[in-house]
Amino acid sequence: MKGFLGLVLLAAIWGGSFLFMKVAAGVLGPAVLIEFRVLFGALTLAAVALVLKRNLHFWQYKKHFLILGLFNSALPFMLFAYAVQTLDASMLSILNSTAPFWGVLISVFWLKVPTQKSVWLGCGFGIAGVITLVGLDSTVLDEGAWLPIIATLCATLSYAVASHYTKTAPKMSAFNHAHGNLWGSALLVLPFIWFMPMRETPDSTVISAVVGLGILCTGVAYILYFKLVEDLGAASALSVTFLIPVFGILWGHLFLQEQIGANTILGSILVLLGVSLVTGLQEKIFPPKVMKES
Repeated sequence: MKGFLGLVLLAAIWGGSFLFMKVAAGVLGPAVLIEFRVLFGALTLAAVALVLKRNLHFWQYKKHFLILGLFNSALPFMLFAYAVQTLDASMLSILNSTAPFWGVLISVFWLKVPTQKSVWLGCGFGIAGVITLVGLDSTVLDEGAWLPIIATLCATLSYAVASHYTKTAPKMSAFNHAHGNLWGSALLVLPFIWFMPMRETPDSTVISAVVGLGILCTGVAYILYFKLVEDLGAASALSVTFLIPVFGILWGHLFLQEQIGANTILGSILVLLGVSLVTGLQEKIFPPKVMKES
């Protein structure tokens, strides 16, 4: 029960990240917003590392942290911050779940890994879900939001690249991967502030959103996630993927008055069903029973 509540809490926090970005992106612009996000997240983990007496050795592994920071945080976060200025927070939270599909394509076409039929079926459900989500939304079509949609899918592709990269990355604790990744991201995003400066002076609402995004949705969320991996295992912790869109849709509806259409519900179901098949999560959490010989 404790593990389940942890998953729900993490999903609620990560689902809220799209709400916070929606509030702040238009005022701060993508670069300033994401610089504060990763910097506040890094400072949060630095405080935890100080208490736990964990040495990061950033300069020793600077190349690794910059590569990981690029693909795992800097690039996808910037793309999401760009897209959220046009797309609903709820739509972004659903599209965020497409990262496993890119992981499959990388495995098959780049790494030449054999793939089961169920995985391809899952990709089919995922594609159908995305088409249902955005293809039946007249608002998206009217606003010409295809470029932000493509940016969002590129962000999830970046997550998949980061995931594959970590399999060959230097061996260290998951906490240090997360911590160093955020400092690497902060260094990479910093120069873009000069090209994409702050647009308006932020009010208290925007400042609160930035603090929540950086400390809560990045720093605290990473700590909670790795605690769940430790307590439940990676496969069970991955089930948070199914809950994030639920909260993304809920927060968008409650706080931003975003409409929940039939295509939103159907599209999210198809995407999450596809994620289940692609990751094999349903078999990892609910393994088939083995018949005992009598």
